[in-house]
Order: sequence, then C-alpha cells, then structure tokens
Amino acid sequence: MLDYDTLKLLWWVFIGALLVGFAVTDGFDLGVGALLPILGRGDEERRIIINSIGPTWDGNQVWLITAGGAIFAAWPAVYAAAFSGLYIAMLLVLFALFFRPVGFEYRNKVADPRWRRVWDWGLFAAGLVPALVFGVAFGNLMQGLPFHFDATMRAHYDGSFFALLNPFALLVGVVSLSMLVMHGAVYLTTRTDGDLQLRAERAARLAGSVFIITFAASGIWLVLGIAGFHIAAMPPKDAAPNILAKIVTDVRGDWMENYGVHPWMLLAPAVAYTAALLVIYSEIRRRPAFTFICSAAVQAGVILTAGFSLFPFIMPSSADPASSLTLWDATSSHRTLNWMFWVALIFLPIVILYTAWVYRVMRGRITAKTIQQEGDTLY
Repeated sequence: MLDYDTLKLLWWVFIGALLVGFAVTDGFDLGVGALLPILGRGDEERRIIINSIGPTWDGNQVWLITAGGAIFAAWPAVYAAAFSGLYIAMLLVLFALFFRPVGFEYRNKVADPRWRRVWDWGLFAAGLVPALVFGVAFGNLMQGLPFHFDATMRAHYDGSFFALLNPFALLVGVVSLSMLVMHGAVYLTTRTDGDLQLRAERAARLAGSVFIITFAASGIWLVLGIAGFHIAAMPPKDAAPNILAKIVTDVRGDWMENYGVHPWMLLAPAVAYTAALLVIYSEIRRRPAFTFICSAAVQAGVILTAGFSLFPFIMPSSADPASSLTLWDATSSHRTLNWMFWVALIFLPIVILYTAWVYRVMRGRITAKTIQQEGDTLY
C-alpha cells in the first residue's frame, strides 16, 4: 500500500488530469455548440456543424461524469460542500446539458425550419451556459466560497447564487467561454471546408484574442486585488483527522506564493499564453492539425494554472478560512485512495487509448456532399 500523503497528492494529479481531459475533449463540443447558430448559415451548414461532433460528444462528456465520481470518492467533504453551496449553479449546467442529447436526436425529426431553429438555440445554450458557469465557479474558488463547518463537521453555506455573479468571477467566466469557443472553432477548421471553415478560422482568431486579453486581466486582478489563502499551521500527522484543526490566513497576492516556491509551475500560464498566440498565428497560416494541438495545450495550461495557484487548497472558505478544504484533510481513507489508485492506473490508460482509436476511426471532414449523400443516417 502506498504512503497516505503520496496517495493524496496522486489523487490531486488524477483529478486534475480528468479535468484537463474534459476541457480538451468535451471542451470543443461546448465551443461548437456555442458557435452553432452563429457560424451555421442555413440548415445544411448547421447539420455539418452538428455532425462534426455527433459521433463523439457523448463519450467526451464521460470525462466530466468521471471527474464528478472521482471527487465524490476521493474528496467527499469537497463534494458535500460544493453541492450544497453551488447547487443552483450545478442545476443550471445540468439543465443546459439536457438540450444536448435531446437536441441531437430530435432536431432532424421534423423538417419545419422553426422546429430546427428552436433546437439550434437549445444546443447553443447547452454549449454556452456550461462554458460560462465553469469559469464563474473557478473565479469564486479563487476568492473563497462562504461556507463553514460546525463542530459536528456539517457544512453550512452562507452565500447566494447571485453573489457568485461578482465581477472577478464573471471575468473568469469570459476567460473560460472564450477559451472553449476558440477550441470549438479550431476543431471545426479540422472537420469542415469551404466558407464554413473560413468563418471558423475567423472565430478562432477572435476568440483567441479575447482569451489572451481576459486571461492576462484576470491574472493581474488576482495578484493585485484578490486575497490568497495560506496554511500557517497544520495538526501533527498522527493526530485524528479534523478539517478545523489547521490555521489558515488570507493575504492579498498569496495565490502567487507557489510560483515563487516552485518556479517550474510558471510553465502552465506560459504554455497557455504561448499556445494561444500560436493558435492565432497558425490559423492565419492554415495549419489545422497544429492549431488544434496548440488549442488543446491552451486548455491544459489554463486548468494547470488554476490548480497550481490553488495548491494545496481545493475549496477555500471566505467565511471561515480554517474550514477551507485541502488535499491533505478533505480526502477519503488511506485504503479507499489506495484501491482507487490501482483501478485508475489500470483503466485510465485504456480509456485514453480507446478515445484515441475512436477519433482515428471518425477522422475526416464533414462536407455538404456528406450531408446530401448520408443525410438519412446523420443528425
């Protein structure tokens, strides 16, 4: 059995990898959905856009479900506090995602343009709302959420849904939205041709420019205007587990502390910025495959930047800093983490290999000719 502290750190890495996998795969699905009524001019082009992600969107969404299950099993206190405090936001994401399977399946059942237009906007909401809400959630994590634990370890949330919609969180929401829209537009350039591909290239450059500006602005705001959290003292390792036993301080600029202690972590924001610039450059030079690799690197860089900034915090508390949840005190038992580690070590590579195989089989461009010849078998 691996050392307990090692397992805690490994599960932080695993869950981070699941979030990166979700952003890289299902991220372009969300971006494509948000672009559907904007780039698609006419029913045929919109069907091309829908069928570019049709064979893989449901498999990509499993990354999010797996990440949620992993958080429930590895960090039960985080799961409990998050679902009680962010319940409305999570329901908003869930209801938006309902439009995806229904929209894909029913849009093409009726030829009425009004019917199809309704589902197009439903798929648009299913892409835009989660992309925005995920960013807003991360923006609130960086500020700390207003929750606390009582003496019986019950979580109490003291905020409201509308308090989540504060200026910094909304800015991070725009970062997330622009990042995923860029990723979706880049994906479309690899799967379409003609005028639709040209419009996707322009959308990728525009979204990439918005991302670079807002990502830089949120970083400056984080350094100058947001209080970071710091663990001043932890209980002895042999003490009974107790979330409230640590001492946590909040000081402006402390979210940058990890980058000073571990300078190699600066690679994450550097990769995000550099890859975003390369997306814009390579779109101009018409290199779709390389552009998609760079866009995927942007997703990974942003997720890792957030993770490295928060480390070792998972869910900071602004109401009672001592109630903040970290990877050291919010985890499951030693045995649970150990069993989960070996299961993940076996099955995660299998999932990655299978996903790669699926994309290899489904590669190629969706064109107007494809829709005309195979229309009855497509969305």
